[in-house]
Amino acid sequence: MVLLQADPFLSELTNMYERSTEKGSVWVTMKRSSMKCEARLKKMANKKEEVEYRCLVRATDGKKNISTALSAKEYLKFQASYALVLKAHMHALKKRERKDKKKAAEPEKVPEKEPKKQKKSSSKKSAVAK
Repeated sequence: MVLLQADPFLSELTNMYERSTEKGSVWVTMKRSSMKCEARLKKMANKKEEVEYRCLVRATDGKKNISTALSAKEYLKFQASYALVLKAHMHALKKRERKDKKKAAEPEKVPEKEPKKQKKSSSKKSAVAK
């Protein structure tokens, strides 16, 4: 797997999306990583050193794998650029066909009868009694 900087990663990701427009998929995963092994992390925890976590972003189209590691400062800029790449290449998606369940489930409504009017005289008597 090739570890790239953020900008080359985005350009290579764009190429992957373009290659898979007609047929294929691109998988992108993101996870938190310290980029260190567990033994080193335990030593740092014993010494009470601060561990800097990074965001590891991986992408594959089944043939080629690429990845990048981002710090917290780089992440916001990357996320904005990544959103633009996604918006540019989402045109190949097909809209899901849905069945009209509402029309099939609801039978024709029969007009309801008007409710009977209540007698007002009983309410007047109770108000007078108080």
